[in-house]
Amino acid sequence: MARVLIVDDSPSQLVGLKRMVEKLGYESITAEDGAAGVKVARRDKPDLILMDVVMPNLNGFQATRTISKDPDTAHIPIILVTTKDQTTDRVWGLRQGARAYLNKPINEAELAAALKEALGE
Repeated sequence: MARVLIVDDSPSQLVGLKRMVEKLGYESITAEDGAAGVKVARRDKPDLILMDVVMPNLNGFQATRTISKDPDTAHIPIILVTTKDQTTDRVWGLRQGARAYLNKPINEAELAAALKEALGE
């Protein structure tokens, strides 16, 4: 069973994404901001990361860049999950190392397809 790290500073978003991820048959772990997400990614080496963008301490773009540039975590696919829906945000996020970019509110079918594609299922 693939393990998905969910990084979001909103407790309600964390719970909602965790429910969706687990309903889709994946194990989930969580982190409450970008800095914690980087630490958990380095420690636990999840199979995939769902990363919010707008967070305190280290935003999702910065955390994605940090994870994707680190040789120990660069192999982990990252999907940005955010309310930022401008084309420039999407392009910037993908340039930071994200494999996909989903807008909130998350559609479960869209999330399922993005997870399967990023995990090579």
